Amino acid sequence: MSLSELRVFGRSGTPISPLTLGTMNFGEGTGNGQGAPTGADESIRIINAALDAGITAIDTADVYSQGESEQVVGRALQGRRDDVFLATKFHGQMSRNPAHSGNSRRWITQAVEGSLRRLQTDRIDLYQAHRPDYNTDVLETITTLNDLIRQGKILYYGTSVFTPAQLVEAQWLATTNHLIPPLGNQVPYSMLVRGNERDVLPIAQQYGLGVLAYGPLAGGWLSGSFVLESGKPPTRVHTLPGRYDISGPSSERKLLAADSLARLADKLEMSLVDLAVGFALTHPAVSSVIIGPRSEEHLHAYLRAAEVQLGETVLDTIDDLVPPGTNFVERDAGAIVPSIEFAELRRR
Repeated sequence: MSLSELRVFGRSGTPISPLTLGTMNFGEGTGNGQGAPTGADESIRIINAALDAGITAIDTADVYSQGESEQVVGRALQGRRDDVFLATKFHGQMSRNPAHSGNSRRWITQAVEGSLRRLQTDRIDLYQAHRPDYNTDVLETITTLNDLIRQGKILYYGTSVFTPAQLVEAQWLATTNHLIPPLGNQVPYSMLVRGNERDVLPIAQQYGLGVLAYGPLAGGWLSGSFVLESGKPPTRVHTLPGRYDISGPSSERKLLAADSLARLADKLEMSLVDLAVGFALTHPAVSSVIIGPRSEEHLHAYLRAAEVQLGETVLDTIDDLVPPGTNFVERDAGAIVPSIEFAELRRR
């Protein structure tokens, strides 16, 4: 595997690099209270280094540091915009006003203008619904996105962590209403988060969807520091305690699996990051794996991992340690559907 071995994004015919630069960690300044650990200057250096190394796709979102990530990306891409497959997302709340969120026509038409302005571009290559909106009819959302394509403001649109039923519904609604259907879906996928192998990834292949897989390190569980001998969880434990509470039986099994995978990497004489990224790149439905470096050092570690090729014996061993289709914790799927999360929806 090499960054120069481009992959076609779904049925679009558009080639993109096997790694996509994720920018959730980028902001105008560190310590800004919005969760961006990497300041603007370093973020721009990372973006330029990634592009120089052969990465051709960048993924951001309006909600990342409340627009600051998009601003940084826009600054970094001056003079290089036409060489980049640029993806961003809408849905998250962008102010104290709850109306500034969601997947409605009213909000999407405002949100896209804000993203275009911050990114300093005249079009977005891939515009994605960051999460499902259970208060908005899917037809309203995809009709609005279809209109944005007709207007030339976006080239393609997609979704993120939509359920299998929602993915199929969106394709069916678009086809039956003579609209351009969604082209992509963004999903969590790693050696510890394999639930999407059951249905989402096969559905993506069936409908020719490009897949951007995020979280190859499973939120830090596969960073190499979270093993039994360390006795401590990943660095995000204080910000996302629900995902890193190792007191529950599901998380205990997840910890044992992470430790076993770390030992496998040692046996293969490679880093756990190499093994994790190499695994995520192997699935035939995955168009590109989103990486989220916080520093140039992190970036170079990811770049090295893109060169890893895993043989059938290694992949079989991973399957033995974490069976295909396994999610240890429900929230690892990226979102919990309301019918599971809220008791009042499943009780009389």
